[in-house]
Amino acid sequence: MDRLGPSAPALELAAALHRRELSAVELLDACLERVDELNGELAAVVWRNDEDARAAAAEADRRLAAGEQAPFLGVPLPIKDLTPVAGWPVSYGSHSAPPEPSAESELVVTALERAGFVLCGRTNTPEFGLITVAENKRYGITRNPWDPARSPGGSSGGAAAAVAAGMFPLAHANDGGGSIRIPASYCGLVGLKPSRGRVPRLAQSWLGAVVEGVLTRTVADSAVVLDAISWIDPQAWYNAPAPERPFAEETRTPRRRLRIGLMAEAPLGIPTDAHCSAAAGAAASALESLGHAVEEVQVPTVSEELIAPFIVLTQGGLADYDGVDWSAVEPHIAHQRRLSSETSAYDYVLAANALERISRLQTARWGRDFDVLVTPTSAILPPPAGKILEAAHAAPEEPVPEVVASVSFTAFGNVTGLPAISLPLHSTEEELPVGVQLVAGPWQEGPLIALAAQLESALPWADRRPAMRQIA
Repeated sequence: MDRLGPSAPALELAAALHRRELSAVELLDACLERVDELNGELAAVVWRNDEDARAAAAEADRRLAAGEQAPFLGVPLPIKDLTPVAGWPVSYGSHSAPPEPSAESELVVTALERAGFVLCGRTNTPEFGLITVAENKRYGITRNPWDPARSPGGSSGGAAAAVAAGMFPLAHANDGGGSIRIPASYCGLVGLKPSRGRVPRLAQSWLGAVVEGVLTRTVADSAVVLDAISWIDPQAWYNAPAPERPFAEETRTPRRRLRIGLMAEAPLGIPTDAHCSAAAGAAASALESLGHAVEEVQVPTVSEELIAPFIVLTQGGLADYDGVDWSAVEPHIAHQRRLSSETSAYDYVLAANALERISRLQTARWGRDFDVLVTPTSAILPPPAGKILEAAHAAPEEPVPEVVASVSFTAFGNVTGLPAISLPLHSTEEELPVGVQLVAGPWQEGPLIALAAQLESALPWADRRPAMRQIA
């Protein structure tokens, strides 16, 4: 069971389940045992449905015995506590959430179930996902398995901590400004942010800036899950165009020579940790050794023109949450809610138009000046656990410097809709993971996945584990 336990890649586990080398119930029990061992320290999982999950695993075993071929049939997967699942409570990381269970699942949940996953529990997030750590008054502080004094990032920090700690082989996540990629960087995981419109949602939150995905250990796992959760949705207002081939095939596709743009320092004079800059530089050197052309570039991944309208967009996103008691929210959310209520529809449209103009101008550089942009995922290392939430509560009207630094390379991808991936290519002397972000052109998940797989083959990482004794 060690080789095929919760720390194994999801595709390996799925293949073993189909070969009947282990049962879905055995695998689920191994995951839940790891949660029992580690969650008291890490606070990654905030709600459990063990009985229902075991019933779903038993049903998966029956389906496997009957020869069903869903790609991840029987593989356990937790859901982030921002995303509705029919019949489950959802708290949004808040004391203000409605007590009733959700009546309808988000579309990605239905797709994950269709792929065969056994949905088991919820992972922690900041209240309404609006800061870059998984910390809130309701469930407390999620800690990083690589260093429990530090944060795993956010907003999908509970998901990242759970996967990094070996509780689950992968976890559902979503990303509106870096919430898949930042935790991937801080926890030594793969975090793929799809293009705008690639993964259907009931409503395109933040004008499609919020996208669904997973946190995994391998590029192949991320690619096959993306195949499972993306489709052309005839009811959607818009869709990303269909890919040329399944994303899974891209991991085996020979990669043509690409022009790589390297940007190792954040714009606006935002201090960039030397480890983060070095990680991007080392990745660029590796790509050059693999035959790609590398040139230093400057891209305004954060700018004065982008910040103000993007904040308007995120504040308006609070309208996504139904049945909330806004009198019970945390100070920084109360502040954002007040500002959103003071923003007119006219101002919101002005902000949206400004962001679209920025996006149109900047995305034209892909394919013209370079093919893929390489940056640090974050300008900082994982921050001390509790620091960002404390600052957000103490001065909710002030930007938290660590939040700004965290998203200084990532939020740009949400504004533009460009696909991006964080890869665990570097670490500090203390073995803290440091992620590198690759950003491809419009709709170019295929070439992005192929390039990521090429780096994974050259610089493998999947066997790295935190030094916590229980995880080793």
